[in-house]
Amino acid sequence: MNHTQKIQLLDAACQWAAQDPDPQTQEELQLLIQRVNDGDALAFEDISDRFSGVLEFGTAGLRAELGAGPMRMNRVVVMRTAAGIARFLAEKANGHYTPKVVIGFDARFNSDVFAKDSAGVFAAAGFEVLLMPSALPTPVLAWAVREFSAEAGIMVTASHNPPRDNGYKVYVGGKITDESGRGAQIVSPIDAQIASLIDHGQPVAQIPRAENGWKVLPAAGAEGDIEAAYLASIRPIIDAGQPQDSVRKNLRIVVSAMHGVGGHTMRQALLNAGFTDVHMVAEQEYPDPLFPTVKFPNPEEPGAIDLSLELARTVGADLVIANDPDADRCAAAIRDNGSWRMLRGDEVGWLLGDQVSKTLPEGKKLANSIVSSRMLAAIAKYAGREHEETLTGFKWISRVEDLGYGYEEALGYCVAPDLVRDKDGISAGIVLADLAAQLKAAGSTIAGRLDELAAKHGVHVTDQLSLRFTDLAQIPALMDKIRNDAPATLGGSEVSEVTDLSQGTEKLPATNAMVLHTFCGSRVIVRPSGTEPKLKCYLETIEPVDDPAEVPEARQRATAKVLAIKEELAAYLNAN
Repeated sequence: MNHTQKIQLLDAACQWAAQDPDPQTQEELQLLIQRVNDGDALAFEDISDRFSGVLEFGTAGLRAELGAGPMRMNRVVVMRTAAGIARFLAEKANGHYTPKVVIGFDARFNSDVFAKDSAGVFAAAGFEVLLMPSALPTPVLAWAVREFSAEAGIMVTASHNPPRDNGYKVYVGGKITDESGRGAQIVSPIDAQIASLIDHGQPVAQIPRAENGWKVLPAAGAEGDIEAAYLASIRPIIDAGQPQDSVRKNLRIVVSAMHGVGGHTMRQALLNAGFTDVHMVAEQEYPDPLFPTVKFPNPEEPGAIDLSLELARTVGADLVIANDPDADRCAAAIRDNGSWRMLRGDEVGWLLGDQVSKTLPEGKKLANSIVSSRMLAAIAKYAGREHEETLTGFKWISRVEDLGYGYEEALGYCVAPDLVRDKDGISAGIVLADLAAQLKAAGSTIAGRLDELAAKHGVHVTDQLSLRFTDLAQIPALMDKIRNDAPATLGGSEVSEVTDLSQGTEKLPATNAMVLHTFCGSRVIVRPSGTEPKLKCYLETIEPVDDPAEVPEARQRATAKVLAIKEELAAYLNAN
């Protein structure tokens, strides 16, 4: 960068600091500017990154590290984004109706501030604005979009990202979309339409923002308590007209909120359903934006549920349920052959899909993302139901017409799409607990049910390989490597088919992913993560079973195949 460019960069930073309404980020940027002027090379690198562009608004909304500058999450970026969404909603309404917006937030740093700033922007635009009374799970917000027939929903959350991140998810409903998309996250072309209306150069002082004029939804204990209303709506999911209290009281459950906002909601959902023997992981029960007991606040990460398993052993639990920080995901752990293990996301997906399929009305479909296991398709076929594969993400799964159940392997499950058109870790948790209680009463276990599914549909073993990068240019380079020179073998089996999904297929729109099949029936899908600096590889192999007694041996063979594929794929991706 030459001297002129450096002066322009510092000028842009000074202009940002001058208009920043947040004293903390304003001071942060002013100190960086001073350090640059003092010759600090690291400060110059930092400030260059912050002003290297603007956060791109897409189907996932926004997600980034907190801090000053257009490439960070802060009040300036949030208000400009809210103003863009307001312009989009006003254009859609065209004066014929008053758009309604419902806003929720988690307990991360500044989530409540971003939510109130957004409420002020929408209220100033003349919209009807409903604001959650406190930090609540994402599924409560997603439910509220449908419940209140809102044209849009905003959830301020970074889900399971590191502590310094925050994000901004957008849902549509009301008159903006059709029934299948009502209450779902935005998809193309809506994301591009909103992005085109965000003015990244608009001074914050010129964005109309009301100091009041929105309605705060009823808090806990008040008449119309919004959390209680959500809980009442999901309660019938496992009723089926048959009181099960005696069965449910006999199930001992450990629950972790992972320092997020789902602790009270998950516990109350279980209690409402008749599960009275619930033990919370005390160290992780209440919101804490620092997430002090975990490296990453994601139940999938190694060590994240160690405290849950420790408590489960201590109290002699039957089931562990762990939500991610905004409680839209649900992880589970079970006792299997005398020891505790975490279930894979696909395993929970099979269990819930099999359970839900038995009571769904005729015509309802089962669906999963392309990176999820192929077993749900077999379960659907056995149940006489239609099955559909979608692109990765619940913004696609939730839009399947006549959806009865959908899941993705990343711990996302939609067991009640008529209520929550998104993944919901709370409702999924009570359905899984109900299944565990029924099995226990019948003298069986979750592990036993998984064996039954394997005997019926074949042993499906899945695994993942994730590569994290600091140099983001390495991710597209590796995708190009697979496109141009795919591995000839995987796990010792010849690759039989390579499909580039960037061109789309007859059933799927284009997406940046590669699919590799082998002659032995294994499958690998490789794609960049949509929310993290990772390249993600999804592995699956299937071993047919003729006799239930063959399941253990077939599982060993399939596991060995997957491990061999993982090793060979890692060597291929890491080779120069």
